[in-house]
Amino acid sequence: MELVEIAVDDKLDVIFSRFKNAKIYANREILLPDYVPEELPHRDNQIIELATVLAPALSGSKPPNVFIYGLTGTGKTAVTKYVLRKLVVKAEGTVLTAYINCRQSNTNYRVLAELSSSVGKPVPFTGLSTAEVLNRFIRGLERQAKIMIAVLDEIDWLVKSSGDSVLYHLTRLNSELKRSRLSVIGITNDLRFMEYIDPRIKSGLGEEELVFPPYTNKELEDILRKRAEKAFRKGAIEDGVIPLCAAIAAKQNGDCRLALDLLLKAADLAEREDSSKVTEEHVRRAQRELEKNLVVAAVKTMPLHVKLVLLAVYLLEKEGVLKNITTGEIYGRYRDLCREIGVGEVTQRRVSEILNELDMLGVINARVVSLGRYGRTKIIKLAVGEKSLLEGFRSDPGFYTMVGSIINSRPSS
Repeated sequence: MELVEIAVDDKLDVIFSRFKNAKIYANREILLPDYVPEELPHRDNQIIELATVLAPALSGSKPPNVFIYGLTGTGKTAVTKYVLRKLVVKAEGTVLTAYINCRQSNTNYRVLAELSSSVGKPVPFTGLSTAEVLNRFIRGLERQAKIMIAVLDEIDWLVKSSGDSVLYHLTRLNSELKRSRLSVIGITNDLRFMEYIDPRIKSGLGEEELVFPPYTNKELEDILRKRAEKAFRKGAIEDGVIPLCAAIAAKQNGDCRLALDLLLKAADLAEREDSSKVTEEHVRRAQRELEKNLVVAAVKTMPLHVKLVLLAVYLLEKEGVLKNITTGEIYGRYRDLCREIGVGEVTQRRVSEILNELDMLGVINARVVSLGRYGRTKIIKLAVGEKSLLEGFRSDPGFYTMVGSIINSRPSS
């Protein structure tokens, strides 16, 4: 037993020494997703637009509410944090900010609790009514006597999971405030977000809208090079690594976050192997690992009926009876699944919407084909590996308990 412990300790010393005396990294933090650099290349127009909207706060006037739209990895969060950081410095104590990620805080209670804590009125994780938490936030904000700008990032997750009641309260809060003011910045990947909002809230919510375009291949490469100059030691990456990361991300709607994740993962793989350089092979391996991890995480967090629709697609493909899988066949199999596990079903229209959402996520491919005089239909195929998909189903124990026997009983094609 003692020999085993010594051997483990020796291995730990090797691992820790390797990372303490890193060959690859000069500053790994620069590649992390929450790092906001001192400059944001290729986002000057968006920075100026947002700064112009928020500038009235410097004269004591409430800025308009802002909604920022754009695909994943287009710099929405980074630009918002960057502008607010500059604004707070310029305001010299008269502007207060709060940042809330609604994917993590996806209930009205949690959002209000975080806002309340940001004005010095912390509340318990649970136990109070939403009205009481709102009142504590109002009292705390009034005591601050400042203009507050609250950022609700990935706000579509909050509205889809818990409704829009918190937005209703926040848009009407200023009528109850005398010494302070509140403005909201909503950030979302969903260009149809306003369709989910009550018309009464829309009028007071979306006063200004900004749309962020995807990055081009050259822009991504430029961004990665600037980060790499500070993140890596000289000569630690091969010449083709940054262009490859940029090219892969450019194909995924110009996702800068993906480009940075690829570079970070590739460098981590090289560091763990004690390599002297990050190579293109490290990038390819990083791409495979990231794709697998993204699928598992996406499937795990899907609502029940989205999982069931995806499972219906998987089962139809696995059985291999149909040459082309259409929306109607998926709906039929989905209804069978609902009956087998004893849950109520959603409408065919909703299933069609779910398929569109899965297509946007890249989990399935939905191709519209013409049937001549019989109209048009969608041909559906899985766009992810079976292994990753099943791992995603298994990562939700409650769901897999319901459907595990169904999955395991279906024959392979």
